[in-house]
Amino acid sequence: KREKEKVKEKNGDREEKENKKGKNEEQTLEDGEHPLTSEDEAERQQKERDRQLRAEQSIKEREKEVQRTLATHLRDRDKEREHHKRDEAIRHFSALLADLVRNPDLTWKEVKKQLRKDHRWELVENLEREDRERVFNEHIDVLTRKKRDKFREMLDELPKLELTSSWKEIKKIIRDDPRYLKYNNSEKCEREFKDYIKDKTLEAKSALRELLQECKLITHKSFETVQENSNHLKEIEEILKNDKRYLVLEHLAQERSQIIMTYLEDLHKRGPPPPPTASESTRRK
Repeated sequence: KREKEKVKEKNGDREEKENKKGKNEEQTLEDGEHPLTSEDEAERQQKERDRQLRAEQSIKEREKEVQRTLATHLRDRDKEREHHKRDEAIRHFSALLADLVRNPDLTWKEVKKQLRKDHRWELVENLEREDRERVFNEHIDVLTRKKRDKFREMLDELPKLELTSSWKEIKKIIRDDPRYLKYNNSEKCEREFKDYIKDKTLEAKSALRELLQECKLITHKSFETVQENSNHLKEIEEILKNDKRYLVLEHLAQERSQIIMTYLEDLHKRGPPPPPTASESTRRK
């Protein structure tokens, strides 16, 4: 009897498994799908592995990009910090030069020994040598310009100074002036005086051209008139003699006459001026 019951239970389990299998197959067929084979399962697993691999690679790429961005940010921050430190050192060095270096004739070699004795030198010690020398040269240029400007200011104040004045006679007048005494080299001072006279001569020539523009006797026909009658040039010069801008170039009379003739010729080439009603663009032409 027990054996019969065992057989009956086994048969019941078998029928239940077959029923479940049948239901699964029916469900699969109802959904329009075929039952999975071992090849389908292997393909599915491979696709899943590929998907996971792509996801992992994407994560790694994002991590690399974050690292690159962070590294760039850190480099930029370090550069900015170094740039700030350099600017700060240059400011300290400029202040040091302003306090200790007031003679533009000093060399970098001479100044460097003096600067190293100052306690502020440690603030600029890490500054690149090229930067120190560049800032020093700029400082010397500023001092040189100031000294030259003061010297020229002194010459401008001399009522007896003319474009024909010599250095020898001017030196006697200014020898006690502190602005002259700052030049410890007489040759440099003389060169500066000669440069001053050259600049003043150029200014005088420019002023003469302005005077010619103001002279109402001069027109676009003046050049031809002078070519036909040389006395017309004398007539023009007689009028110009009433102005200091003409007289100041008396020592360069020939060059002065050439400036006048060049101006007359240019005026002749441009032709008659446009009528008052002409447009602004026409006037410019």
